[in-house]
Amino acid sequence: MNHLLSNLLLAIDISNFGRFNPLAIAFFIFFVATSLGITFWAAKLTKNTSHFYTAGGEISGFQNGLALAGDFMSAASFLGIAGLVALNGFDGLIYSIGFLVGWPIVMFLIAEPLRNLGKYTFADVIAYRLQQKPVRIAAAIGTLAVISFYLIAQMVGAGELIKLLFGFDYELAVVIVGCVMMAYVIFGGMIATTWVQIIKAVLLLGGTILLTVLVLAQFNFNPMALFAAAADKYPGVLAPGKQVSDPLDAISLGMSLMFGTAGLPHILMRFYTVPDAKTARISVTYATALIGLFYLLTFILGFGAMVLVGQDAIKQIGTGGNMAAPMLADFLGGDAFLGFIAAVSFATILAVVAGLTLSGAAALSHDLWVNVVRSGHANESEQLKVARGATMLLGLIAIVLGILFKGQNVAYMVGLAFAIAASANFPALLLSMLWRRFTTSGAVASMLVGTICALVLIYFSPTIQVTILKHATAPFPLKNPGLITIPLAFIVAIVVSLLTKEQQAQEKFTEVENRIHIGS
Repeated sequence: MNHLLSNLLLAIDISNFGRFNPLAIAFFIFFVATSLGITFWAAKLTKNTSHFYTAGGEISGFQNGLALAGDFMSAASFLGIAGLVALNGFDGLIYSIGFLVGWPIVMFLIAEPLRNLGKYTFADVIAYRLQQKPVRIAAAIGTLAVISFYLIAQMVGAGELIKLLFGFDYELAVVIVGCVMMAYVIFGGMIATTWVQIIKAVLLLGGTILLTVLVLAQFNFNPMALFAAAADKYPGVLAPGKQVSDPLDAISLGMSLMFGTAGLPHILMRFYTVPDAKTARISVTYATALIGLFYLLTFILGFGAMVLVGQDAIKQIGTGGNMAAPMLADFLGGDAFLGFIAAVSFATILAVVAGLTLSGAAALSHDLWVNVVRSGHANESEQLKVARGATMLLGLIAIVLGILFKGQNVAYMVGLAFAIAASANFPALLLSMLWRRFTTSGAVASMLVGTICALVLIYFSPTIQVTILKHATAPFPLKNPGLITIPLAFIVAIVVSLLTKEQQAQEKFTEVENRIHIGS
């Protein structure tokens, strides 16, 4: 009888959750209108490539800290981690902690040297004392691979969210998100993207804190009571092993999340929006504090959704569990709170997709077109046209990828993007700043081997072969390739550099050291 009653209540909840929700739609439209207004304002200020790529380097440390947090707290964080925890329990914590622990590396190794050495992209740093064309081509390939996987996660989350709110087909929802994002970037550039990210960060933190308070209020503000209720309802959820059962897989994922942060193109690009290296370091301090608070709260949300909404209900809305947090908001606060959380989730996705697209456009236009095709001889007007054209191309790619990877958990897909970033970008970036013997051949080999090996191993992993292609087994046993590809990229960089000598690169290293510490 109790089992029959619980099934009946589940059916009622599911039917109500997908209903027409005018309050949710009103919040959604208000955010889109506000952000388009910001874009209209920013378009008037975006006069040259410096404004388009880096907002003219005029963003303050606190503003950039909020924008960094907004850029990093993606759909994978809010929707994906909450869903992973709700469906898998304790194992979701590896994503919460993994996403956070990369920030000390960014603070102490990357932020200040990057700001002192580069202009628009992280490839500027690697190419500073090496040969421009081969380095920029290899860096652009790695950048676009990272961005593509990261875009998958955002577009899948956006598609499910719009489908939930408006009842549109998933594919149409993805197209709508892609078009709105392209409008932000094409017309507003980094100025619009920065302010959308700042607003989104404030809304997301506010919404997450409020939702966490409402969850804990159900358990007398005792997190241990929440975890006990989860263990009673779903025995075993407090024990590790449901999501990551192989120790090597856990290490591989941890390495990817830790080192991947320091190789994400859209995060690294944000350090050029501030006036100097000191401000870059300050912005990382703010971002780390905000992101740390946020990831602790997502763990509470995941267990709250598990207990209050139920795993069966979450799975009926989407197999990846991405709608766990909005469903929790609907359970605790009704239409109004669901509307707010859904609008914040959409703001999250749009801001991150805009940042990703902007970094991809910079790779295509600044690295490839200006410095490879045009050998550094392109006027401002031409650079802006190419950047906006690249934005449209990346928007179309994002739409296609979002449709192809329908139903995947978004946090999991971002974990793969981090693996590519940690393999393709991080080793070359670090060695270019710290090792005198590093050569052009070593940088190119490292970036290409890191990118290609990561992509190949992801294709042959259980993620693609079993989950998507429905094969019984996969040739490569690990779900995340970081354990293999990150050390391999470092080894290739070192071995190739030792085998090839580049006198000019060694001589210019002294200048690199000086700029890293004292700036230009």
